[in-house]
Amino acid sequence: MRHTTLITLLAAPLALAACDSSQDTAEMEDMPMADDAMMMDGQDMPMGDTGNAMQSASAQGTITAIDAEAGTITVDHGPVPAIEWPAMTMAFEADEQLRSEVSVGEGIAFEFRTGSEGSVITSITKE
Repeated sequence: MRHTTLITLLAAPLALAACDSSQDTAEMEDMPMADDAMMMDGQDMPMGDTGNAMQSASAQGTITAIDAEAGTITVDHGPVPAIEWPAMTMAFEADEQLRSEVSVGEGIAFEFRTGSEGSVITSITKE
């Protein structure tokens, strides 16, 4: 009898933990979430494309740097609603011809592709 009581006392916390765990899981399954969003600081944040597919979009901004060695153009651009990006400054890959057509400080409208492999400017129009 003494061993049975000891085993019961030791097993009880484990059983309670298992019950609490399944209850938490059930509560999480009922939480409303957008299909393509995650929560950050209490707000839905878009996760974007999780696959390898590239998305195309356009934006407007100002060139803040051109790095021939890295093959990039850095642009301080406005929001990009098509892919749910906020305004930001970021470097985009760009071929040598596109890099040679622009200068730091110029306003541009540009088309680009973005995905898991990075972001690439495909065309630029000076403003």
